[in-house]
Amino acid sequence: MRTAMDDTDRQLISLLRDNARLSVVELARKLRVARATVQNRISRLERDGTVVGYTVRLRPEGEQHGIRAMMSIAIDGHHGEAVLRSLRGHPQVVALHTTNGRWDLLAEVRADTLEAFDTLLNAIRAIEGIANTETSILLSTHKL
Repeated sequence: MRTAMDDTDRQLISLLRDNARLSVVELARKLRVARATVQNRISRLERDGTVVGYTVRLRPEGEQHGIRAMMSIAIDGHHGEAVLRSLRGHPQVVALHTTNGRWDLLAEVRADTLEAFDTLLNAIRAIEGIANTETSILLSTHKL
C-alpha cells in the first residue's frame, strides 16, 4: 500500500532522479533533515513500491544505438494485446506507452544505422493489427 507523499518525499525523489548515487548524508544535507529521516523515507518509498529500482543513465551519444525515435501507433479493432505482445518481444523497442487520442501506443525505438531503422519501421508496420504509424526521430535530449 502506497503512503501519501509530502514535499520532502517529492524533493528526495527529485534528487535521486538527478543522481541516485548521492549518499544519505548528502541527501540529508540538501533536504535539511536528519540522516535517519532520509534513510527511513527511502526505505518506505522502496517498501511501498513507489521506488522500484535504480538504474544507470547514459549520454544519448554514448548509447549503442545511434538512432532513436518515437513511433505513434494506431491499432485496428481489438488487436491491442497481440500488438503489445509483438512489440514487447522486439529488442529494438525500448519502451511502450498506451495513450489516448488519435494514437493508441507510443513506442520508443532504437537502431544502429538508417538501414536498420528502415528495416525496424517496416517490421513494426507489418505487425497484424497495426493500422497506421507516424515516427519522429529524436535529435537531441535535454532532460532524462
